[in-house]
Amino acid sequence: MLTITLTNDWSKRLEPELSAPYMLKLRSVLEQKYRSETVYPCKEDLFNALNYTSYDQTKVVILGQDPYHGPKQAHGLSFSVQPGIKPPPSLKNIYKELREDIGCPVPEHGCLEHWAKQGVLLLNTVLTVEEGQPGSHQGLGWERLTDAIIGALNDRERPVVFILWGKHAEQKASVIDSNKHHIMISPHPSPFAARKGFFGSKPFSRTNAFLDSIGSGPIDWCLPVSPSSDRL
Repeated sequence: MLTITLTNDWSKRLEPELSAPYMLKLRSVLEQKYRSETVYPCKEDLFNALNYTSYDQTKVVILGQDPYHGPKQAHGLSFSVQPGIKPPPSLKNIYKELREDIGCPVPEHGCLEHWAKQGVLLLNTVLTVEEGQPGSHQGLGWERLTDAIIGALNDRERPVVFILWGKHAEQKASVIDSNKHHIMISPHPSPFAARKGFFGSKPFSRTNAFLDSIGSGPIDWCLPVSPSSDRL
């Protein structure tokens, strides 16, 4: 059965969920899939989103759909790719909006660990995918776990900014208290949807404005030139 290792306060928060029957089944199914198919990300990176950004540290959630399905891309953080891998089209569009919104220079790499280490939970609604088959692990049980993750943050007194990109992410709005937390919904940054409302949505400046309004420190969205200086 697939081993789950959480290294911070998420471990206690999610303990009942991780031992629930549906999760035990999912872990068993995934163990078999990792043996028989090419699955991304690798087992060691599967819970990077939670391990990089603790429950207590989380200020912002950027929610995507499922991991990148190409070789060496996904490493457990939504929209991020491993150092040395060319940024995919969706991430290039995020960088364009970042530059237009707050003037950050566009980096050559696609590693977003700098955001995760500041309290940006880079979460997908589904945490695994088969090579070359986007959406292939939908319906296996991940959606229930990510509902629980979002639900735990929703229960927190200190408000969180939820940035929901795309229809799959938007569905999670139903489990978030909009009277307490700040929700931003826009189309996915993929080339197929970015011009339908993602560009011009100004998620980065709007996030920092909200964080400032509640007395929480802003996120430094400008990424380092090299990701190597920002590794754990």
